[in-house]
Amino acid sequence: MLATQVLASVVDCGEMTVEVPVTGLLDSCRLLRDEDGLNFDLLTDVCVVDYLTYGDDEWNTSDATATGFSRSVSTAAKKKSADRRFAVVYHLLSISENQRLRVKVFAPDGDPPVVPSVVDIWPGANWFEREAFDLFGVLFEGHPDLRRLLTDYGFIGHPFRKDFPLSGNVEVRYDPDKARVVYEPVSIEPRTLVPRVIRDDNRYQDALRTASGAEDSDHG
Repeated sequence: MLATQVLASVVDCGEMTVEVPVTGLLDSCRLLRDEDGLNFDLLTDVCVVDYLTYGDDEWNTSDATATGFSRSVSTAAKKKSADRRFAVVYHLLSISENQRLRVKVFAPDGDPPVVPSVVDIWPGANWFEREAFDLFGVLFEGHPDLRRLLTDYGFIGHPFRKDFPLSGNVEVRYDPDKARVVYEPVSIEPRTLVPRVIRDDNRYQDALRTASGAEDSDHG
């Protein structure tokens, strides 16, 4: 029974999301595909969520002053426990029942994070899982051909991870002496970002005066 595998569930916008343990992922997926009344025979997408900085605020806006924010912030990801960092989400569709369902499973702690592949259940997961591996570094155990899909050969890291540098690790340029494209360390220096707060903008002054005059005439 699927109910014995579900750790949590939520309904939002008329669609349900269920969380299952990684040990019960394959059994749950087979049941969802084969059980009468469920028949989730189509996997429409597989994605990954990195919860590394989930719930963290970069800006303490409650302490903002009349002239702007009182401090700047570094965009470097805050280090957290790897527990429940990477969640793999499967988007399912039952054509016969006209229902959609999301199944979420958290990868166990480890580097790299590993979850079972569902290619044997839904063959269409092949490239979805390759994309998730490429961008987030999640390994899908049992996948027949788990190679990068979107990044270049020799790419370093996984660009959708929250701790991946915003400027990347290498930059590409054409070297006329070597007559080929070469990779070099990024030349951009890390910097602290400071928000730009615009209190007055001349582009909107005419519109504001017009709106203010209309309100005065209404009250008059």
